[in-house]
Amino acid sequence: MKTSRNLNQENTPQESSGTHHPTFIPTTPLSEQISQNIDTIIALHARHEQNVSPHQRFVEAVTAFFGRPAFLYSIVIGITLWVVPNALPRRFNSPRFDPPPFPWLQFSLTIGSLLVTTGVLITQNRQEKLAEQRAQLTLQMNLLSEQKIAKLIALMEELRRDLPDVKNRHDPEAETMKVSADPHAVMTALEETLTQELADLRKEDISS
Repeated sequence: MKTSRNLNQENTPQESSGTHHPTFIPTTPLSEQISQNIDTIIALHARHEQNVSPHQRFVEAVTAFFGRPAFLYSIVIGITLWVVPNALPRRFNSPRFDPPPFPWLQFSLTIGSLLVTTGVLITQNRQEKLAEQRAQLTLQMNLLSEQKIAKLIALMEELRRDLPDVKNRHDPEAETMKVSADPHAVMTALEETLTQELADLRKEDISS
C-alpha cells in the first residue's frame, strides 16, 4: 500500500529541460462534518426514492422523455406526416384520412396535451414533497445554528466579564443577541406584518 509521502512524490512534476509535465493541484480529504452532511442528504434522497411506486417511476420515466429534444422532433415529424397527405390537392391521389381542418389531429393533440400535463403534474408533486423535506431540514439546521450562535455569544460575554484585563462594560446589543429567538414569535410577527401589508394594499386599490 502506498503511503501519502509516496503519493506526493508521484504527484510532484519532475523538472527536466525541454520536457513539459502537467501541474498537479494538491487536494485535502473532506472533513468529517462535510462527510456527515453529504451522508445525510444522500440518506434523505435514498429514503424518498424507496417510497416511490412502480407506477410513479413509469410516469416519471415517460415524463422525462417529454423534456428531451427528441420528443419535440417526433411531434414535428408526426404532424408533418399527418398534415401533408391530407393537405395535398386531390389530383395527387394521396390518402385523405383527416381532411382540413384536421379534426382527428386536433383531437389527438388535445389528448396528448392532457396526458403530458398530467404526467408533469405527477412528477412535480413528488419533487415538491422532496423540496419540502429539504426545506424543513434546512429550517431545523438554521434554528439549531441560531441557538448555537446565541450560546456562543453568551459564553463570550461571560468570559469577557471574568477576564481581569478586559474592561467590563454593558453591551445591550450583545445582551439581546445572546438570547435565541423564539420561532413561534417570529412566525407570528411575520404573519401580522404580512396581513397588515395586504390590508394596506387593498385599501390603496380601493382608494385608487
